[in-house]
Amino acid sequence: MTSGSKFNSVGAIVAAALACFVLCFVLAPAARAADAIFPVGSRVGLVPPAGMVVSKGFLGFEDVAKDSAILIAAQPPAAFPEIEKSLATDVLKKNGITVDNREEMKFDFGKGTLVVGKQTADKTRYRKWLLNVQTADLTALVNVQIPEQETAYTDAVVRAALATLAVRATIPDAEKLSLLPFTFADLAGFHVENVLPGRAVLLVDTPDGVPTDNFSVRMFVGAFDGGPAEKDDHAQFARMTFGQIVGIKDVQITMSEPLRIGGQSGFQTTAQAKDVKTGDDIMVAQWLRFGTGGFMQMIGMAKASVWTTALTRLRAVRDGIQLR
Repeated sequence: MTSGSKFNSVGAIVAAALACFVLCFVLAPAARAADAIFPVGSRVGLVPPAGMVVSKGFLGFEDVAKDSAILIAAQPPAAFPEIEKSLATDVLKKNGITVDNREEMKFDFGKGTLVVGKQTADKTRYRKWLLNVQTADLTALVNVQIPEQETAYTDAVVRAALATLAVRATIPDAEKLSLLPFTFADLAGFHVENVLPGRAVLLVDTPDGVPTDNFSVRMFVGAFDGGPAEKDDHAQFARMTFGQIVGIKDVQITMSEPLRIGGQSGFQTTAQAKDVKTGDDIMVAQWLRFGTGGFMQMIGMAKASVWTTALTRLRAVRDGIQLR
């Protein structure tokens, strides 16, 4: 196996992460949003039924002893009509769900569809509640699954919980960062735009992390398994990963050299380039930090006009990152 091909699988993971980030019911009265519990990293929450707690394995709530769960997910607003189609009776039947009832639900922040039915899985028959709600800036999904013989979570109890569905405007940066396998000693004024739990984060210098194509400075930080086992392969690996950075064109490498980062072997690459969307002149820096069985990739981008100041901030973030 050549040194180039042995990095292909790792490169595919890195490329996927970069593409994601750089491209760049008759219901009981609803509880106040402040009463809702939001699983870590979720904008969608609710008041769970007594006996259910926040799950450690998925976004939602569970009662392990009773094999009961409430799964929560958020999708873009445009996903709502497609999800509605997937909740059609004939489509659900193909997936083993028999529909007993279908009705509209209304909330202060939007409205949607509740489907109630039954499904058999692993020889257990479950009662199901599937809720799809469209809000101004996201689609909220709730999937409740209770064994049919379980009496603690009746239809009335589940409906009362669903009635408390709440959507918060933002997720605090500290909460987002808690989902990562590394910590920051200094964010240098950056805000969190997005997080890939357990893997990577995109930092921006816009207020409150509001996304924008017309950025001045941004930084991607990710932790990945694999990477080169030998120092002699660091340069080639750095060329490969830098070549997979998306959103830039007309790249001219200005520096490529080994560098110690956080007390570990590393490699830095800097380049002049243009932003694909805006055509602006930008500078790009990639820092790789190698460890046992894995590596960290840090990519900083800034408009050429602010690069000197931006580089100081990017280095402050880079030098304060520690694995948990």
